[in-house]
Amino acid sequence: MSTERAMVVVGAGECGARAVFELRDAGWTGPITLVGAEDVHPYERPPLSKAVLTGDAAPVPVRDADALREADVEFVAGVAASDIDRDRNELVLADGRRIPYERLLLATGASARRLPLFGVSYLRSQADALALRDRLRPGARVGVIGGGFIGLELAASATARGCAVTVVEAEPRLLSRAVPAEVAAVVADRHEQAGVDVRCGTGVAAVRDRGVLELTTGETLDCDVVVAGVGAVPETALAKNAGLAIDNVENGVRVDDRLRTSDPDIFAAGDCCSFPHPLYGRIRLEAWRNAHDHAVTAARNLLDADEPHTAVPWFWSDQYDLNLQIAGLPDAATSEVVRQRSDGVETRFGLGADGTLLSAAAVGTGNAVAKDVRLAEMLIAARAMPDPASLADPDTALKALLRAAKSTPQPA
Repeated sequence: MSTERAMVVVGAGECGARAVFELRDAGWTGPITLVGAEDVHPYERPPLSKAVLTGDAAPVPVRDADALREADVEFVAGVAASDIDRDRNELVLADGRRIPYERLLLATGASARRLPLFGVSYLRSQADALALRDRLRPGARVGVIGGGFIGLELAASATARGCAVTVVEAEPRLLSRAVPAEVAAVVADRHEQAGVDVRCGTGVAAVRDRGVLELTTGETLDCDVVVAGVGAVPETALAKNAGLAIDNVENGVRVDDRLRTSDPDIFAAGDCCSFPHPLYGRIRLEAWRNAHDHAVTAARNLLDADEPHTAVPWFWSDQYDLNLQIAGLPDAATSEVVRQRSDGVETRFGLGADGTLLSAAAVGTGNAVAKDVRLAEMLIAARAMPDPASLADPDTALKALLRAAKSTPQPA
């Protein structure tokens, strides 16, 4: 291994793998080392709960081995990073190796939140998806704990494989963390049409032997497979052991708007960190787009570009024939405007107290909502303050509102 100081990236997921290529695109010609704890090449996580789980596709690489070689990236796979020697600017690996760094990027991601229950499976890695797929046989009784994105995608995939699925969600409705209630209701109806037994306002008290779920209502469910999708916890052990500032257990490594940690030579990006956003304050996001966008910002700032991260959050989920998309953060809004198209698709826009557009959410079949949500994302990025009546009127083109927003000077 070279002793020349390199740009070193810890974490070979979406964010870390993208970052090494962004470094090359941004002009770094020196050594780059990518360290991944899994003994596989970087892969996309979104397909794991969808096409990989149904068996319709194999895991999808972020970039394959040939691309890493062509970019002259040294990939260290199957070895975890155990410590950071900040005095010597060296990353210490679990096998004792030391990698000198010029700058270090932590893209350590997050791990599935674990429940204090025996006999529960989780879906976070490629290995998890492949092992779970083997158990989702036609007729299998599957209990899914959690009615968020991962839980519902699991339910849809298990249903597609011919399983009998029950979703147990402790909150009063599905998708309570990130999606307006009316949008979540459309998704809930689609699951019920597919035969999923959706139980909201219900918790799991225990998992007995042989997959018997004991619910807080006193009922029991006989399951062949029990899988939980109840969020993720940022991976902060490496940063914490190195003495870097941690926001808290839930929010991860604390970075500034350039994605710098409390050590100027160490940056953090993706699921593992919280960062200040000009519209939403300090946030932590678990999303493919955020991982990708953070990789771009982090790579440039590792090379002293000094650029703030201002990208608008964007999320999506595919379930059955439905595509759900959200731009911005609906929870940040204080009022809502609904635009209903002639085909029945509704886009729900969230506005701040001053009228600034902060979010848009919609669900429809195929690509029905993609264009509207993309334009809404651009309006949010432009700090638009659209007239609510125009925003609600489907005859007023969103492109026209975007042109108007771009021609209006933004407040200082």
